[in-house]
Amino acid sequence: MSVAGSDTAVSSGAFRLPAAPLRALVTGYDGYRLAGFEPGIHLGLPSPCLTVVVTIDGPLDIAAQAAPGQAPGRYDTLASGIATSPVTIRHDGHQHGVQLALSPLGARALLGVPTAALGAWVVGLEDLLGSDAGELTERLSLEPCWDGRFAILDEILTRRAQPAEIDPHLVRAWHLLVAGGRVRVADVAHEVGWSRRHLMNRFVAEYGVTPKDVVRLSRFDRSHRMLKGAHGATLADVAAVCGYYDQAHMARDWRDLAGVAPSRWREIDPFSFVQDPEHDDGAR
Repeated sequence: MSVAGSDTAVSSGAFRLPAAPLRALVTGYDGYRLAGFEPGIHLGLPSPCLTVVVTIDGPLDIAAQAAPGQAPGRYDTLASGIATSPVTIRHDGHQHGVQLALSPLGARALLGVPTAALGAWVVGLEDLLGSDAGELTERLSLEPCWDGRFAILDEILTRRAQPAEIDPHLVRAWHLLVAGGRVRVADVAHEVGWSRRHLMNRFVAEYGVTPKDVVRLSRFDRSHRMLKGAHGATLADVAAVCGYYDQAHMARDWRDLAGVAPSRWREIDPFSFVQDPEHDDGAR
């Protein structure tokens, strides 16, 4: 269906940065709420971050997974690594929860595993956090406002965080690759003092994706966030700002990474127009 035609539907949310001690581990908290839509699907799009979701009003029903061979599933909580394809989420017109974007260092410090250990697979968060996953679900469901929910996340994640480190060469390479523009993998390898082959092998072993994948995912993620937040922006504007050669280049990347062109995503996905996520009144 066209989301624009849903006059009584609500697509809202709230965004916050985590507490300062967590910001190297978690890049943001996204609260979301869909209500009043016709049953349908939406796409969980790839990004250069790991994804953690804690639901509030019922499980997340993943109809098609990003990892080849993984069966569909329903999750009250989940964690997944970095994928280069979307997941398809079935909904009954209502969804409510919090999504966290974790850095690779956050995977080690909070989940206890390197990013590559998860790959594109989705797992229940209880497999990684044990009883803390249940505590998150219960306390977030009982808390009525976003600010309170984000404070609960800060509390539990701060309690869980363990010392962790990643090889500084890999950290430097990661930051160069996600910085934007049209960075060349060979130049990054030279910058960190490794051969391109050695960088590739070490990078995949830690992150589960190639350096080229991360460049594409970072550019795609910037375009996704811009399309979601700047409703007056044209596709040509977005392509130029996000480092694509042209609009056609962006459309090809979207078809490869999201399965749909950006114009089509804007038409069909209820999460393409979350209302004022940074100015929500918190009472949902």
